[in-house]
Amino acid sequence: MTDHPSTFKGDTAHSEGIEWDDRASLHRTGDGDGVLDAAKGLRSGTFAELIRHMMLMPAEERADYYIEKAGDREYRADEVTSLAQRADFPRS
Repeated sequence: MTDHPSTFKGDTAHSEGIEWDDRASLHRTGDGDGVLDAAKGLRSGTFAELIRHMMLMPAEERADYYIEKAGDREYRADEVTSLAQRADFPRS
């Protein structure tokens, strides 16, 4: 799925599935969001890279973080874990 639809020629940019290459950033839970939210990111990369990074953390620490994907969609630890187990998840 695409978070940012295109208006070029009025065509839709929607694609099925998850856009693993979308830009994303890792945040600490409770960092306050707000105007400076982008500056509070601890790490940035593709959505898939950050999922792999979170999965390297001990399970008890994952709840302290979330991934914010392009379009301001937040993915918490339980959702990140289930995404990492999908058959279409890029392992490398």
